[in-house]
Amino acid sequence: MTKRKLRSNFEPGTPRWAVRRAQWKALGLSDADLEKPKIAIVNTSSELSSCFSHLDGVAARVKQAIRATGGVPFEVRTAAPSDFITSAGRQGRYILPSRDLLVNDIEVQVEGAQLDGMVCLASCDKTGPGQLMAAARLDIPSIIVACGYQPHGHLHGRAIDIEEVYESVGKVRAAQITVEELQAMCDVAIQGPGVCAGMGTANTMHIAAEALGLALPGSTPVSANSERMFAFAEAAGRRIVEMIDEDLRPSRILTAEAFENAIASVQNSDVKRFDEILAADFYCSNPDKSLIDRAAFLQQTAKPVAIMNLRAEDVKIRILAPRPTTGLTAETMPAEIEALRQVYEHELAQMRADRKNAAIGLAS
Repeated sequence: MTKRKLRSNFEPGTPRWAVRRAQWKALGLSDADLEKPKIAIVNTSSELSSCFSHLDGVAARVKQAIRATGGVPFEVRTAAPSDFITSAGRQGRYILPSRDLLVNDIEVQVEGAQLDGMVCLASCDKTGPGQLMAAARLDIPSIIVACGYQPHGHLHGRAIDIEEVYESVGKVRAAQITVEELQAMCDVAIQGPGVCAGMGTANTMHIAAEALGLALPGSTPVSANSERMFAFAEAAGRRIVEMIDEDLRPSRILTAEAFENAIASVQNSDVKRFDEILAADFYCSNPDKSLIDRAAFLQQTAKPVAIMNLRAEDVKIRILAPRPTTGLTAETMPAEIEALRQVYEHELAQMRADRKNAAIGLAS
């Protein structure tokens, strides 16, 4: 049992201690459990997408490890955004904001309940960044568990994965293949749960989490539902209990050197992996509309990133309010934050007034 005072343990006799004890005793917790570290398992399990379909099994293994190491696990759920499924509505406008929704989902439950630490199950590419942002925001002991990439299929002796399916839609439009041929590819491309198998944003973010120091060393990338994946999931359950005892928080881990390490690891891993998987006739369309071949793409990817020395004054921030885009500097930051706070307070006051008026209307 941890020697540290836990923030999840409230003073006996207080209102929050009383109602918390009543709730948790009803869930079967013992008096001893109530004194142990209380740890969230942030689970994005969903039956909408194969990316998340295996996470309940991962959560179960993490729970077992936490209990065996002297902690009490609480599984909580968040949104589960998937590019291939939940970007269909409103022209894809739900998908990118879902990262921020994940952060808020986590904060409402983990910070709201004053839990002592969390293990986040990362899968599709929006979950990892959202969980990393939540870890940094809450600054409690946190571990990201990469839940693995999916196995691909074969068609007529050729390897087929989801990326091949996505790219082949254009071949139908160009009359290079038929809809029936595309359908046959769709039916075999994914042979199990997990994220896209290529070095896309999901696996890249898993690697970045490890390089930042918020995933266990050597845990990424990994095949979904493999013995190796489950071994790391269980190790994360054991380690999080130790981290709470050590008070090892993201603010002590996410140093400038950690971010430089993450940038370097992503660059190096991507080049190596792209060199392994890209076809000889691969071409890449850049944001500037230039088209480059395989060799040029690898050379471009291998270049040092241009944002290594990025500073606040280099960033343009558009406040989410009726204000113009401004350059953010150390001098202007307090004024911008104060202006944003005033906007939010005004909107909150208006919302409260609207609710009060609505209540008066219902009572009259």
